[in-house]
Amino acid sequence: MSRYARRLQKIGSSVLISLPSEWVKNNNLQKGNVVVLEVNRDNSISLFPSDVNSENIKEVSIPYSPTSMDSLVNQIYGAYLLGYNIIRIKGKSQISFSNRELIKYAMQKLVGLEIVDEDGFNIISQFLLDANALDAEKILRRMSSIIAGMHRDTLDGLRTKDSGIEKLIMSRDDEVDRQYFLLVRLIRSAMVDQKLASKLNLSNIDILDYRIAANHLESAGDYITDFASALPNIFHIKLIELVTEVGILVVKMQETSVAAFTSMNRSESVEVVKMYSRFNELVNSIKELSAKTAESKNSESTISLLNSIYSMDKVARCWIDIADLVKPVYRTMPLRNV
Repeated sequence: MSRYARRLQKIGSSVLISLPSEWVKNNNLQKGNVVVLEVNRDNSISLFPSDVNSENIKEVSIPYSPTSMDSLVNQIYGAYLLGYNIIRIKGKSQISFSNRELIKYAMQKLVGLEIVDEDGFNIISQFLLDANALDAEKILRRMSSIIAGMHRDTLDGLRTKDSGIEKLIMSRDDEVDRQYFLLVRLIRSAMVDQKLASKLNLSNIDILDYRIAANHLESAGDYITDFASALPNIFHIKLIELVTEVGILVVKMQETSVAAFTSMNRSESVEVVKMYSRFNELVNSIKELSAKTAESKNSESTISLLNSIYSMDKVARCWIDIADLVKPVYRTMPLRNV
């Protein structure tokens, strides 16, 4: 990063500074060109060369190979996350129907990516959303809302013994993944485009924290899916009540941790840690009751119970980790005369 110092000059009623000649040259600017000034949240100023007459379109071509479809799908995901606007699948041989469906299924998991043209040898997709109109906080909250719904539905399935709850939760987890990919794409784009980061009001530390928080939310969705798969084999009524109570507490931890993160509320983040202590107390009660009941004599039921507790603990730790992203604010105290 280059750093320059400039002295303010006043001409008439205007205050001027000169631009570094190296920056002007690197951006191909000439007399009469327009530059854009943006005031950041910390009252600093970002300066950008105007690009109103051209759209920054990033394209990538991915060669089709019927023998390496896993690699091709991974390349599609990678191109999406790296911010490519147009992704072309180009084949020297005709793309088979089954592989074409596999490619389309992969693209359906990526929000904003639509197929705009295709023939026997090519599939062309384009990202149709405007990154400048996206909001990292809203996407994060949307992920959180879906996950909270997954957790509540799982607890309802435990009480009603709904055998189909696992499939429902898995389908909801797919939507969490879609939002996760979109958020990661936005964050990565902001990392390499300071102008976009400025428009999104994201500092470098914000970008890092959102990336970490998004990862914890995505992991929580996977853990809740694991939790749902363990529930059908838990039968003891009192244990079901305790597991439900623990689950409700974990949902409350989630709501508090995400609210603390988005508002940078340190007191709420501390509250999440307190709730985790209560979580551990309830888990110990479940283990003690399980040892005294017929559940302990049923190996399948015991394994399901322990798996559900383990999955909920992993979910709870995700909310602890998000709460830990809320940094304490230190105020400088005035020096006192000795």
